[in-house]
Amino acid sequence: MGKSKNKRFKRPPFSPTGECEAAENEEAGMDDSPAVEFLEKLQHPTAEVRECACAGLARLAQQQPAISALTRRDAVRQLGPLLLDPSLAVRETAAGALRNLSACGGFEVCDDMVTKDIMTPLVALLKECSAELDSTEVSLKNKELNKNYVEDIANEAVNVLWNICECSSRAVSIFNKEGCLEIVLKYLSRFSTNVDLAISVAFCLQAVTEDNPELLKSFNAPALQVLESAMFSSITSMEHTLLKTLVAGTVWNLKDILPSKSQADTINALLKIFSDVLEVDVGEVVIQMKEAETQRLNAAAETETEPTEEMNGDNLNEDDEMEDIPHKRKVRRKTFISDLLPPTEKELKETIALLTAQQIALEIIVNMCCSDDPSDDEWDEFSSSDESDAFMDNSFNELNGQLMSPLCLSAEVHAALTNYLIPKKIFEKITFPNSMAVDICSRNPTWKPLIRKMNTIQCRALVCLHSILSVLDVDSLGGAPALQTLAQHLSQLVFSQPDFAKHTEFLEAISSALRTLLQIMASKNISQCMTPEQLMSLCEAGIHSSNIGVRVNVVGILGITGCVLAKEDGTCETLKTIGKFLLEVATKDSSLVVTGETLDAVFDVFADGKEAEKAAVEIKLLSALKEFQPVFKMKLRKEGRGKYSTDQLCVLDNVKMNLRRFIAYQETVEKRLTS
Repeated sequence: MGKSKNKRFKRPPFSPTGECEAAENEEAGMDDSPAVEFLEKLQHPTAEVRECACAGLARLAQQQPAISALTRRDAVRQLGPLLLDPSLAVRETAAGALRNLSACGGFEVCDDMVTKDIMTPLVALLKECSAELDSTEVSLKNKELNKNYVEDIANEAVNVLWNICECSSRAVSIFNKEGCLEIVLKYLSRFSTNVDLAISVAFCLQAVTEDNPELLKSFNAPALQVLESAMFSSITSMEHTLLKTLVAGTVWNLKDILPSKSQADTINALLKIFSDVLEVDVGEVVIQMKEAETQRLNAAAETETEPTEEMNGDNLNEDDEMEDIPHKRKVRRKTFISDLLPPTEKELKETIALLTAQQIALEIIVNMCCSDDPSDDEWDEFSSSDESDAFMDNSFNELNGQLMSPLCLSAEVHAALTNYLIPKKIFEKITFPNSMAVDICSRNPTWKPLIRKMNTIQCRALVCLHSILSVLDVDSLGGAPALQTLAQHLSQLVFSQPDFAKHTEFLEAISSALRTLLQIMASKNISQCMTPEQLMSLCEAGIHSSNIGVRVNVVGILGITGCVLAKEDGTCETLKTIGKFLLEVATKDSSLVVTGETLDAVFDVFADGKEAEKAAVEIKLLSALKEFQPVFKMKLRKEGRGKYSTDQLCVLDNVKMNLRRFIAYQETVEKRLTS
């Protein structure tokens, strides 16, 4: 049965972290009156009233209970025409409202937006913004102001496009047919003067170029040149680092259309970018950024009679910003680059950009290590996890399946991974940032969200470690000593967090990496560093997880450990402990996926060896399996057809057959031992 599998990362179903404001009173979400009031004002003859109504709807769209009210009241059809309103301010706030709605509404809302034809005015707006930026008719006096304002509108519109295309294949088809690629590439080309707009475009491009062969045909030489210019820009800010990482992800999606003679050079260029991104110590950056912020705020305080809210680094009051600063962006939502931050918080924004770049780099490396065959995992639908940035979205899945051979990795990727020391840099990322950086973040409410982002980096690094282990040979990983050191480090990492069992994402990621590592070490006869007591502690915590992927991993770990111990002398008592644990899981777990994996582990552990035979007799393994066999058959017959795919049923049928054979084998063992 499946031993371990590379997990392929998809982009989240929408761009923000998925954090919408929770209503203080759930019943308040059923009151449509705020939505009705704002929607009625959308038709007001005064532009300022329409703008305020759009801003109000943008705030409502961040509150989960209000989304259903906005959907019931057909907000999309009423906001759509305002994307082409005569007032630029109305266009921007309408786009912002739709941006928040698409971000917090998820798949169903985005699909409904496409059904209600939001793409028609949205594409028209993108085209108008593009034409406006090219226009020379604007007077010199207003040209710069108008250009900046149009770019702000374009940024909001691109984010709406990005969110919808991530959730709707119909939206992607419209993107292809309406020539949106040319438009967004024109925006991307402005990366040196408007990096925020370029980053939004890069996120969008990474989403629409994935599994989209029709669009790939549109990438001609000029289009590729735009990507190349952004990817190899000499600008070194954190935001531009994020941009380069995103564009590198898009180029990876385009690999099939690149000339074969340039494949190696392209892959080397991508992995150099990822290597440079991962080289940066986030903990040190946090410390340096905080020091820079403190110096800047102190300097500003000395030049002002009375420090302002903005100087103290506090968030601006959104309502005040709406009313008093009409020409600044009025609608912000929580994104990877944190649009909710006031412009003065440069250091925090740059730190978030770096964290996001590292997260994306790790995810793309995982995808580079993945098999192209999406069906190579029997348990795809049942292993889960990520945060999601809502991200996370349907994003952190499928950790279990067939262990990949290093031969599955192309020679170009293999060489680049080792040349740029990617394994070493991933190993470094699995350690949580230093305590000083965490302390800085925990003491400042504005910086506190960085702790969760650093946690995400750690989990992504663990998943990336799992993938790297699966596709590189032992020598490329540093040999047996490096693997032993890594195993010891992973065990310390698990038990350094007393409440590790509560962190599902972390537990799934580390158990998956540990499982793969132990499998490799066992296959190469490399002695393992974790004690049986440590392993049992990990497995006892993991088996109670609601996450099926975690449970599958821990029984897999026990199966690997048991196989190793079965070949050694004096291990009967430990094998008895393992056997009892596996029998308990096999007979009581609610998931047939876990049951099947556990039975496989039992077969592996007790298949051979004097110590294993002795332990099997003492725990009455044969009688327990005989008693469970009809129960397993019945569960498979009753539950299998409704819950599992054809491929999964084939695997479970194979387990059923192996159970019958294993019982027969154990009968011969018992006869021999008792005769």
